[in-house]
Amino acid sequence: MTTTPGPPPTPPVIRTPEANFEALPDWPYEPHYLDVDGVRLHYVDEGRPEAPPFLLTHGEPSWSYLYRHWIPPLVEAGFRVIAPDHIGFGRSEKVTDEDWYTIDRHVGVQRALIETLDLTRIHLFCQDWGGPISLRNACDAPERYARLFIANTWLHHPGYEYSDSLRFWYQIATDPDHMGGDMPTGVIVSRTLRRPGHDLDAVQAAYDAPFTGPESKAGALRFPWCLPFAHPDQGGAAWQERCYHQLQAWEGPIHLVWGDADEVFPWTGAEEWSSVLPDSTLDRIPGAGHFLQEDAPSDCVAAVLARSTGSGL
Repeated sequence: MTTTPGPPPTPPVIRTPEANFEALPDWPYEPHYLDVDGVRLHYVDEGRPEAPPFLLTHGEPSWSYLYRHWIPPLVEAGFRVIAPDHIGFGRSEKVTDEDWYTIDRHVGVQRALIETLDLTRIHLFCQDWGGPISLRNACDAPERYARLFIANTWLHHPGYEYSDSLRFWYQIATDPDHMGGDMPTGVIVSRTLRRPGHDLDAVQAAYDAPFTGPESKAGALRFPWCLPFAHPDQGGAAWQERCYHQLQAWEGPIHLVWGDADEVFPWTGAEEWSSVLPDSTLDRIPGAGHFLQEDAPSDCVAAVLARSTGSGL
């Protein structure tokens, strides 16, 4: 006798109180939620439902708040803006078991969102871990995508040189004696900003807001552990290499947008991407650090909109 397996058991989660998000500046956006295998995913959804979607994806240890200054001009330009929070980040639920988090699982959750909303003509902007996760989905379903924007990220492949800063990040983030299971998320974002004029206390508070304590940070702690040079299987090393080569035959437009003051993914990474994607464009965002969306939002949006002309709006 055969039995049909039931749904996977729902993992233990923490749901951040809505009060944590109420006082954030420039964040009036109505939350939207999708249940994926018993875990609640949050996403922003602004603009006309029938408009071409701009999918804005984040990395470690940030969330969709990165794009608060991007959403109005993109909507005004005629896009529908979709900005999800990875499980474990932002308004999404926080699974408390670190072993739950794999890059394949993040890919599957994002794919569930894209398929549930039936997004097509996607304009993608991806950065940090949002790069491998989002580019995997683009390579697996290229018919859904109109245009790719790749910013301060990477795809693992033989010969890729991980920066000293990224290797140091791996060492301190995976050392229990260093962080003690309580990653200083807001400090990490604020300290990587390179342009002057930021209210660093407000930035730190905004990127601490999604977390209620050490137990809620399992996803943030797991991302460094998944770096492919350390754990190839958990980090998707094989399919990252496949996507790296697949993008070189990509038939649609690819645009590189790069903060040139980033120590994690330095300017040499942009030059490498540009050399293997001969039909791509490259916009340099001077003086912007790793989180260029936060560091230089106006310059980034201007570059993105300039490259999005003729996109069928």
